[in-house]
Amino acid sequence: MSALEGRTIVITGAAGGLGRAVCSACLKQGASVFAVDAGTDPDGSGRDPSVVEELVSALVQEGHPRARVAAVPVDVLADDGPDQVFDAAEEAFGTVDGLVFAAGARHRRGILKLDAGTLTAPIRLGLEAPLAWLGALSRRWVSAKRPGSVVLFTSPSAFFGAQRQGAEAAAAAGIVAATRSAALELRRHGVRVNAVAATAHTRLTEDLPLFKNVKQGSLAAEHVAPLVVHLLSDAGEAIHGEVLGVAGTRIYALHARETTGAFADAERFTVAEIERRWAEITRAARGR
Repeated sequence: MSALEGRTIVITGAAGGLGRAVCSACLKQGASVFAVDAGTDPDGSGRDPSVVEELVSALVQEGHPRARVAAVPVDVLADDGPDQVFDAAEEAFGTVDGLVFAAGARHRRGILKLDAGTLTAPIRLGLEAPLAWLGALSRRWVSAKRPGSVVLFTSPSAFFGAQRQGAEAAAAAGIVAATRSAALELRRHGVRVNAVAATAHTRLTEDLPLFKNVKQGSLAAEHVAPLVVHLLSDAGEAIHGEVLGVAGTRIYALHARETTGAFADAERFTVAEIERRWAEITRAARGR
């Protein structure tokens, strides 16, 4: 039996590099796919409804059954977007068993050029929208006493930072915190929430220096899809609140950690003592 046999997976950003790869992988594993994509440009502007129609045609040409593919050109930022999509998916396939939020856009801007206006777009799309979709679907599952699995996309920049990606990295870090918080809250309801930090060559990342000298296909989106399928399947039923990185043929876990730290010699640290013991405060214990 295939890993996702008989399940319905909603995938946002479905026509993009990561979303497209996940759509194909889910279909290969027996799922029905409800694809969502407004057909925006890499910077998030514009709308082209024909994009999802072309996606459906391409998936069918790959050999996937037309009866297991549906798509809508819904904007993930629309207030009624989640309920509109989940209603349509349930009407088309009877149920929604999983959500992959892969919608994204490129918002490159250095810290010195950020202001209230330029912060809005990356935070809305990178953090607020995924949380809204996660919340809307989780409420349905909890109300119906049904399990489900959600996979959100984040970025290694959430942990390590990246030049000219301050707002994007901040949104990605928010996804890490939200993933772990939601997993703690929803686990008792049978709802799993995990995140994937993908290092993949897509239209949103092709401008980054990292990909200039990378061999074609070595960091393709197709490397990411099997992990997403695993997290959506019964094989991942014990996985809650994890952030997994994928870079080509490497899969790894990303964990926050605290150092052993230091205790003040007296009632409280003095400024001088902090300076003297800085290495002890910040270094990890041996073996960690």
